[in-house]
Amino acid sequence: MWTCPFCHQDFAQQNQTHSCNENTIEAFLTGKSDYTVALYHHFTAACKQLGEVSIRPTKSMIAIAARIRFAYINQLGKNFINVVIPFTEPHPDNLCFHKIAQVPGDDKQFNHHLRLYSPDDLNEEVLRFLKMAYIRAL
Repeated sequence: MWTCPFCHQDFAQQNQTHSCNENTIEAFLTGKSDYTVALYHHFTAACKQLGEVSIRPTKSMIAIAARIRFAYINQLGKNFINVVIPFTEPHPDNLCFHKIAQVPGDDKQFNHHLRLYSPDDLNEEVLRFLKMAYIRAL
């Protein structure tokens, strides 16, 4: 593990590229509806139930990490949040992901896109995939 001497974030790789102190969680939540902020807190609370996680802002999204990052909130809409969970293989047999896309130029990363409109959307299936991603990130 490496800790950035400027922003004090922990990373798996020495001198890992990151957006050091460029954004804050508060900045992402500013101006969002109370409903969206509540969905954000509901999602991050579920992630914290998996084990020790850190929630870190990046330049364009919010990352959730164990030893490495295992999920990203890439959009906070008026009444939803978008979540991306990267896996090393696609998981097409599901009801929760509306899109699964291989990262161009990377044959080992498949981003699984999920949109949460309601706390109930964070169901057993989603939690199972989050747990899989969390375990991989340890």
